[in-house]
Amino acid sequence: MLHVDCARWGQTPEDLRHLALRAPHARTRERALALFDITQHRCATQVAMRTGRRAHTVMSWVHAYNAHGPEAVVFRRTGGRRPFFAHSAKTTLAR
Repeated sequence: MLHVDCARWGQTPEDLRHLALRAPHARTRERALALFDITQHRCATQVAMRTGRRAHTVMSWVHAYNAHGPEAVVFRRTGGRRPFFAHSAKTTLAR
């Protein structure tokens, strides 16, 4: 059975719920909510169906959290071009 090890990181399921409600990035919120759902005895398949992700992806979030803690579910941009609108907004603000 898939298990989110909150106690290892000094957290409770409510801490994951709080992160899911308050994280600045949507992907971080999605991951934290998926972990919270797992703590509420939902299986990875159920969570995957709700989020539109694959069950394997949800399980990888759980394993990453268990191995590396809450920082493992925080979204980090890893490459690719920035969206055009983000660049134009910065140039407009810089003027």
